Amino acid sequence: MVFSSLTFLCIFLPAVLILDRCFRNIHIKNALLLTASLLFYAYGEPVYVFLMASSVLLNYVSALLIDRFRDTVLKKVFLAAGVAVNLGALVFFKYSVFLTTCFNDAFGLGIPVPDVTLPLGISFFTFQAMSYVIDVYRADCGVQKNFGRLLLYISFFPQLIAGPIVKYRDIEEQILNRSVTSDKTALGIRRFAQGLAKKVFIANNVAVIADTVFNSDLKVLDAKTAWLGAAAYMLQIYFDFSGYSDMAIGLGRMFGFEFKENFDHPYIAGSIKDFWRRWHISLSTWFKEYLYIPLGGNRKGKARTVINKFIVFACTGIWHGANWTFLFWGLYHGCFLMIEEFMPKKEKKGTVLKILSHIYLLIVVMIGFVMFRCDSIRDFGVVMTRLITFEITPESSMLFMSLVTPLNITAVIAGVIFSMPAGKLFKENKTAEVLSYAASLAVVVLTVMCLSSGSYNPFIYFRF
Repeated sequence: MVFSSLTFLCIFLPAVLILDRCFRNIHIKNALLLTASLLFYAYGEPVYVFLMASSVLLNYVSALLIDRFRDTVLKKVFLAAGVAVNLGALVFFKYSVFLTTCFNDAFGLGIPVPDVTLPLGISFFTFQAMSYVIDVYRADCGVQKNFGRLLLYISFFPQLIAGPIVKYRDIEEQILNRSVTSDKTALGIRRFAQGLAKKVFIANNVAVIADTVFNSDLKVLDAKTAWLGAAAYMLQIYFDFSGYSDMAIGLGRMFGFEFKENFDHPYIAGSIKDFWRRWHISLSTWFKEYLYIPLGGNRKGKARTVINKFIVFACTGIWHGANWTFLFWGLYHGCFLMIEEFMPKKEKKGTVLKILSHIYLLIVVMIGFVMFRCDSIRDFGVVMTRLITFEITPESSMLFMSLVTPLNITAVIAGVIFSMPAGKLFKENKTAEVLSYAASLAVVVLTVMCLSSGSYNPFIYFRF
C-alpha cells in the first residue's frame, strides 16, 4: 500500500485517524497504531510480516542481553551477533541472487540461483533495528523491555516502507508521552498534502518522460532527448522520494510523532559534500554515525579520511540495490568527495564562482542519476555517448516531440521552481500561510480525482 493510492487515502488513513481520536489512553493508541502498521505492511507483503517481526524480536533480545551483560565482555559478543544476523538477513534477501549470478559468471559455474523475493522496506527497517541495538550498546538510549513498543517503533507505517530512517533515541520519549492537538494535526495534514502534491503532480508526470526515454532503444537517442530524460529523472527521483518523506513526516505529526527532516533542497547545493548534507539526510547521518566515525572519520589524516569516505559511499551505493550500477554510483560520488577534499578551500565565493559551483553540482549529480537509473553499466555508457553526440535521428525527434506536452512541461517547470526554497516565501506571509491550509485540502481532492482516472503512479524507492 502506498500513500498515494486510493485505498490509503480514502479508507486506511481516515479509519486509523478517526479511531486514534476515539481513545485517550496512550497504551490503547499504541496498540491501535501497531495493529494498523502490521495490517499496512501485510497488505502488500503478508508473508514477510513474520520476517519483520522476527527481525524485531532478534534485536529486542540482543539489546536485552547487551544491557544485562553491560559490564562484561559478553556485551560485545551480543552486539556483534546481532549486527551479523541483521546484515546476514539483508544480504540473503537483497543480494543473494546478484551474488550467485556474479559468482556463476566469474567462474563458469551453475550454482542454482535462489528464488528470493525482496521484502518491502527491508533496507529501512533493518537499519533502524541495527541503530537501536548499537545505541543501547553505546548507552545512547535506554533498552526497551516491552516488545510491543519496540515493534511499534520499527513497524510504524508512516516510515516503514521508505523511511526516513528514524533512530529509536529520537522518538523514545514519544512512544509513551506525546500529544495530539488540532494544530499538530492541521500541520501534519498540510505537510502530507505537500508531499502528495510533489508525488502526484510533479514526480508522476516527469516520470512519464524519464521512463519513456530510458525504456526506449537507447542507441537511437539523440542529445536533446537524452538530456530531457536525464533531467526528468533527476526531478522524478527527488520529488518522488522527498514527497514520500514529507508525507511520512506529516503522518507522524498527525499521530503525535515528530520525525527529523530527510531532505533540505539538495539541488541548491554548491558541492557534492553539501549535496549529501541535504539529500536523504537520515541515511547519510546513519552511515556517518555507525560506519564513518567508527572507521576513524577525519581524525586520522587526509589519506585515511578519503579511504573512509570511499568505504561509506561504496556501502551507500550497495545499500540501494543489488546491481553494479549502484556500487559505481556510490564510488562515483566518493571520487568527487575525494577531489573536493583536496581542493583549496575559500571562505567566501564570488557570484561567478557560486554559479559555476552550482552548475558543476547539477551536472555531476545528473550524470550520477543516469548511472543510478540505467539497468547496466553498458546502458549507462550508451546514454552518456548519446548525451554528447549531436546526431539527429527521426525516431528520437518523434519521441522528443511526443514528450514535450503542455502537462509534462508544466511539471518540469514546477519541479525546477519547487526544488528551490520557494516554500519559505509562504511561511513569511501570514495570509499565504492561512491559504496554504485550504490549498492542502484542494490538493487531496485533486489527487483523489487524478488517481481515480488511473493516472501513472510509480514509486522508485519500493525497489530498495
